[in-house]
Amino acid sequence: MKHEIRQVQGGPPALGPYSMGVVAEGRFVFVSGMTPWNPETGVIERGSITRQTELVLENVAKVLREAGADFSNVVSSRVYLSNLTPENFGEMNEVYKRYFGASAPARATLGVALLGFDVEIECVAVIPA
Repeated sequence: MKHEIRQVQGGPPALGPYSMGVVAEGRFVFVSGMTPWNPETGVIERGSITRQTELVLENVAKVLREAGADFSNVVSSRVYLSNLTPENFGEMNEVYKRYFGASAPARATLGVALLGFDVEIECVAVIPA
């Protein structure tokens, strides 16, 4: 049994045939790769890795909230950087730590080709009972 989260209040629109998140078995939420979509401008924002990561994680937070979870419930994440350098990794990591706090989910960080932005993050969380 699954519940598709197609839209999130103040969140980015799905730009293809996918859900923003999917709740499976009422216990797990799978958050699609979020981009640095800015709700104030309605566009994907370019700029510093810091700013892009903040926007991405704000969008992740909206999907998690819609499912009844937050960053402390995340068990796994994947971070995609268009230019995986020590500087970009460090900049992203500083923002990531602010959002996840003491919670440290399993994580992979990959250098990939992205379409018009530099950071994308997806995750899986366990919804609290």
